Amino acid sequence: MASTLSRRCTSGIIAPSKRRLLATSVSQSQTSTASSSSAPPPNLSQSQTNPEPNTHYKITLRRSAIALAAPVKATLVALGIHRRMQTVYHAHSPAAAGMILRVKELVEVENVPTSGVRTKEEMTRERRPPRGYAVKGQRALDI
Repeated sequence: MASTLSRRCTSGIIAPSKRRLLATSVSQSQTSTASSSSAPPPNLSQSQTNPEPNTHYKITLRRSAIALAAPVKATLVALGIHRRMQTVYHAHSPAAAGMILRVKELVEVENVPTSGVRTKEEMTRERRPPRGYAVKGQRALDI
């Protein structure tokens, strides 16, 4: 392997700045294969890797559709997005993926698990600021 590397380097195929990078990556891959065969892989529990699979798209409109073609606007309406910064959730499906691809320049997409899906009321409640005061107790009115 080293002779092949030096032959490539001397013939001018690989730039001098990348020779060191390639040589270190080759040596690291050789040491990692030797160490991985002797030691068993670490035992990761299910909770550490990924507790919940991603099942929904979280789609947020970041750019306006003003002055764009009618099919693009129709795609946004089909996704249920009417204004900028509005967020909707769709289950993973080929239809949803196709619509997202049609408007990919306008939207921001995240994959979220089922527990991350929020209703419109929940999103409104999360954006609401704190009340600014707290009720300590009730005062009896004697009139």
